[in-house]
Amino acid sequence: MKTIFIDIDTQLDFLYPAGALYVPGAERIVPAIARLNRFAAAQGMPVLSTTDAHTEDDPEFHMWPHHCVAGAWGQRKPESTLLPRRLVIPNREGELGDIHGAQQIVVEKQTVDAFRSHNLSRVLDALRGERYVVYGVVTEICVYYAVRGLLETGCPVIVVSDAVECLKAADGHKAIAEMVAGGAMVAPVAEICGG
Repeated sequence: MKTIFIDIDTQLDFLYPAGALYVPGAERIVPAIARLNRFAAAQGMPVLSTTDAHTEDDPEFHMWPHHCVAGAWGQRKPESTLLPRRLVIPNREGELGDIHGAQQIVVEKQTVDAFRSHNLSRVLDALRGERYVVYGVVTEICVYYAVRGLLETGCPVIVVSDAVECLKAADGHKAIAEMVAGGAMVAPVAEICGG
């Protein structure tokens, strides 16, 4: 069964206290994300990472503070979560590039729902995954939308319980419950990676 690991929005602006839209406690999941990404690469499974890549006047900034502006410090991913052979796909129509030669495909987006980006569905179609392992931030927003979209493919979806972080505990628990009710499974990093 071809498995695709999906790393949602693990960016400096969300993961660390100095970030523009810090998710309290998110820095604690960075080692788990790094482990999952390295495990996938070692097993020859692709890692699909979504990243916000906003313009300075992005419409999303009417709802959220400025964050993850394309090219800014906070838009970057932590080095430990990056794989050597990676491809960045901007949020515009065009050629996807050599996604099959990349260990990590970074799909840029400008909305909380990655499925509203120009290229996520195209990349998923090209990769032909049969199962998805999902982790990142924020549980009740971007992770939730990604899982919901992935469940619509009819393929199994696993949310990694100790590699996600929420803004509000009650909202995070509710989002996980809704994902499970929709057909997702939940498992810890150790169950995914072994040990």
